[in-house]
Parts: sequence; structure tokens; C-alpha cells
Amino acid sequence: MKSFVPVVVAGALAAATGTAAAGDETDERPWSISATAYAYVVPDEPDFIMAIVPADVRLLHLEARYNYEAQRSGSAFIGLNVRWGEKLKLVFTPMFGGVAGDLDGLIPALRLQLAWWKLDLFSESEIVFSLDDSGESFFYNWSELGILPVPWLRTGIVAQRTRVYQTPLDTQRGLFVSGTYRFLTLTLYEFNLGWTTPTWVVALSAAF
Repeated sequence: MKSFVPVVVAGALAAATGTAAAGDETDERPWSISATAYAYVVPDEPDFIMAIVPADVRLLHLEARYNYEAQRSGSAFIGLNVRWGEKLKLVFTPMFGGVAGDLDGLIPALRLQLAWWKLDLFSESEIVFSLDDSGESFFYNWSELGILPVPWLRTGIVAQRTRVYQTPLDTQRGLFVSGTYRFLTLTLYEFNLGWTTPTWVVALSAAF
């Protein structure tokens, strides 16, 4: 999802894992690695922690996740970063991976990052093919449209379609704001306020 989002876009998506000044520095290095922990406060369900650790070695992208596709499940991916443009920057990352735990499956995925001026778009989609029950296969997406009014502050809108927890809305939407200091990024996400009881997510990222 996302670890990549605060780190790279705000200074680098990093993720792989997005875009301004820090992004330029990342392009000059042969490798980068980041880690993000997401604390989910979900109405009427137990709160939980999600973790993502992406790493890039030149064109190669590697990523490990926990509680991402499903709770009590871990997943791993390998992919390829393809970059275009200077003023308008595009990073296209096709990936393939698998998940094991409470959910067992195979996952083709695609990450798209687009940056221009102070604006950026991040979108990650994947299809989880369940190995236990084909009826449990599903489509996942996390998308952000952000603006950096100053280099250390990023804010915008976010949407997601997930199975890791349930709400009355199939597609959740909301707002986010994040601040970056050196290699740390703190982000607050709000989903569904005005539609139903909101879900809150606090993310802390470190980029190296």
C-alpha cells in the first residue's frame, strides 16, 4: 500500500515505494529501503498494525508486507521499476508475489506513480487469487492524489478498496496529511467521515 506512499512521494513514494527534492536524491542512489507501520483504528472491529518494507536496487523492486491483504498473513513481492520523464515523472512497477497465513494466494500487482510540479498521483492495484477458495479472490486498490505546498508537508485525498477489514462501504474514501523530518514521515489518514463511522490510520515511515 502505502509505506512507499509517505516516504517516496513526500520526499522521494518512495516505494517504491513516490517525489520532490528527496525523490531526486533517491534517483542518484543505486538502492533505497524504507519501512512503514500503519496503526488502524477501525469502528466495531479490533484495531491492528500493518507493516510494509519495500526495497529498490536499481530497477529491481522487492517488498515484504504483513496484515496487508488479510490479517495474520504475510506477503512478498518482486517487481521491476520503469521510469520516464523529467518534469513529468512516471514510475511504473509491475510486481508478482504471494501471500500466506489466514489467506493463501498468488498476487499480480501494479504500482503507478506520477509527479508534476507540486502534485503527485499514487495508485497500487492487485488481484489476489485465493488458493483455498476461488470465491475468496478479490481486487484491491489504494490511491492517493497529493500536493506538496512546502517540501516537508503533503496533503490530499485517498481512496481504497480492501478486504483486510470490513465497513459498510465497498470503496472507502477520505483525506490525509503528512509531515516529513529528515528520514521520518508521519501521516494521518481519515476514511468515510460523513458517510459512516470513520476509520483512522496513523502511519510512521522511515526511509534510508
